[in-house]
Amino acid sequence: MTRKKNTKTVMDKEGIDRCLTRIAYEILEKNKGTKDLVLVGIRTGGVYLAERLQKKISVIEEGEIPLGILDITLYRDDLSSAKRKPRLGKTKIPFSLDDKIVVLIDDVLFTGRTIRAAMDALIDFGRPKMIQLAVLIDRGHRELPIRADFVGKNLPSSLWQAVSVKLVEKNGADEVVIEEET
Repeated sequence: MTRKKNTKTVMDKEGIDRCLTRIAYEILEKNKGTKDLVLVGIRTGGVYLAERLQKKISVIEEGEIPLGILDITLYRDDLSSAKRKPRLGKTKIPFSLDDKIVVLIDDVLFTGRTIRAAMDALIDFGRPKMIQLAVLIDRGHRELPIRADFVGKNLPSSLWQAVSVKLVEKNGADEVVIEEET
């Protein structure tokens, strides 16, 4: 028997753009500008969102803000239980993190395990003054005590639902969908 997926779009292109614009302003307000501020996107979805936030902040502040890319594959706590060999991505942080305010960016915050792994990885690159977290979607169900500083949308969901952030850079369209097998 073939199972069908029930898909519901909860955010469109304009909604994503509005959330990112608001997050950009919130980051600037909380940090009183861009002094010592750097953005680091978690591979893969977080990288695209970080690039968009970098552009928005650069336009608002009329200056470039450093952007890094972080792959957390080797820092995950489920590597030993993975059924298939993990694919390593490239980490690119071409600046010092020492005494910087790092805004870590991801697409969906769920259990908190990805963010814990990302913080472990960041510490291997230096000692930031502070780490802040920006996510497009917070769907709840935390297993670790992690909270985002900047949230595009809180989206309560069931454990059996999948929340997907689809971005034009990877999927050809911008939308956030909830999928549930029926």
